[in-house]
Amino acid sequence: MANPTPIAAGTRIGHVHLKVADLERALGFYCGVLGFELMQTYGDQAAFISAGGYHHHIGLNTWESKGGSPPAPGTTGLFHTAILYPTRAALADALHRLIEARIPLDGASDHGVSEALYLRDPDQNGVELYRDRPPEEWPRNADGSLAMFTRRLDLDDLLAAREIDS
Repeated sequence: MANPTPIAAGTRIGHVHLKVADLERALGFYCGVLGFELMQTYGDQAAFISAGGYHHHIGLNTWESKGGSPPAPGTTGLFHTAILYPTRAALADALHRLIEARIPLDGASDHGVSEALYLRDPDQNGVELYRDRPPEEWPRNADGSLAMFTRRLDLDDLLAAREIDS
């Protein structure tokens, strides 16, 4: 399907709302492990969290999911929420937090344009923690088009960035 006019270049995805089974458990992960800041709660049904004082990057709610279970494999829905870190050192710190909390990774990839960690939150929602490389470092084909790839991310090298830059 052809799109006669592309979407405005400044358009961004602003926030995501996740249905969770247990709000306190979700806050323990997103705030306690990843370090997001609790901005507001709506009773015991919803919470809004952010990085850096924004009104919210992630909404967590139990409105339709309290005590529920994750969607069955083979069903549609959110594949993962991607959380962009500003620097390699910040992504390394996120990896350190996961290791300290004994949260396993589903994978870790170097995509040429980015480095990414893949995991699941306590409700089995997919989560990608990543950092973008500067555009001048992106791999390109001879015609200038992107040449993204997926290779194993060296986690020891990433962790070393935390020690060097932080």
